[in-house]
Amino acid sequence: MRDLTLPRASATMLRCATKAPGPGVPNMLLIGVAGTKLSAQERDWLQHDAVAGVVLFKRNFGSRSQVAELSAAIRAASPRPVLICVDQEGGRVQRFREGFSALAPLQSFGAQYAQAPEAALAAARAHAQLMASEVRASGVDLSFAPVVDLGRGNRAIGDRAFSDDPQIVATFTRAYVQALHGAGMAATLKHFPGHGTVLEDTHVDHASDPRPLEALQAEDLVPFVAGIEAGADAVMMAHVVYPQVAPEPAGYSQRWIEQILRGQMGFRGVVFSDDIGMAASFSAGGVAGRVHAHLDAGCDVVLVCHPELVAESLQAVQGRRLNTAALIGLIGRGALGWDGLLAGTDASFTTPHSAHFGTTA
Repeated sequence: MRDLTLPRASATMLRCATKAPGPGVPNMLLIGVAGTKLSAQERDWLQHDAVAGVVLFKRNFGSRSQVAELSAAIRAASPRPVLICVDQEGGRVQRFREGFSALAPLQSFGAQYAQAPEAALAAARAHAQLMASEVRASGVDLSFAPVVDLGRGNRAIGDRAFSDDPQIVATFTRAYVQALHGAGMAATLKHFPGHGTVLEDTHVDHASDPRPLEALQAEDLVPFVAGIEAGADAVMMAHVVYPQVAPEPAGYSQRWIEQILRGQMGFRGVVFSDDIGMAASFSAGGVAGRVHAHLDAGCDVVLVCHPELVAESLQAVQGRRLNTAALIGLIGRGALGWDGLLAGTDASFTTPHSAHFGTTA
């Protein structure tokens, strides 16, 4: 088995070190809200100690100024710093559109790489910097980016992936992570340990990858290693089962999170689950079962993107405490990573770009 241990902790984690989450109920849930303004119930949710922040979607976006107002309202409603996130990858996965640059899908840069590698990497860096600047100027901390899955036929990934070649994806991953950091945004690698080879869409289907760990290490994990070495701040898990490695989906697997990602690969940042409303997550049972399965496996934060699941998720974590060992682990990585994800607002970018960035004829 190839040694994936990293020689050092992420430099970005060390730069971001400030304080650890307090004792008691940790910030465990990243929740979805229904519309363009907060309801009274949603304001109550944000008072809950378990709520780490909010994930925004197309349903939450009306305009650039409106999303900035919503972000401010979310922060005002919470008694503690909260994380506000979005998927603003480019291409078909871009939640904020009007008043924001139309960002090309990542595949467009990979397609350019063979003919003009330096130009392709420069374009990808500019893409990251532009996206991060626009998102942060709207009061949103981060976009869950970059996608580092291999582009090998998965219909949910498709042109969201840089390439089908692990080394090319790794090269772009390093460049994209560094560019995000240059723009003041944390980087989230997704979807660990690799979603691009299975054909099923985990939003609607269960997905299984029959390959052994050695094959995954030689291919799908290569971009994740590169991203961690570049200082990635967070990783989002895949709802994919790899039965030769563990019997449960990766986001429910201590083997994947604690032994491989944190142990062998040396990752010290924040681990997000994927959304518990996706069909491939249902193997853990009801809402409470899914939340607990993610937390028990080692996820720091569980994504509850559907508002109708939030109340039950909050009830599920009532009274839940981290044991001493887990709390020390969270201080060791959450303190190094969590505060670094809270970007706050940045007034350095105030004018949206009208051109369609990175589009091709």
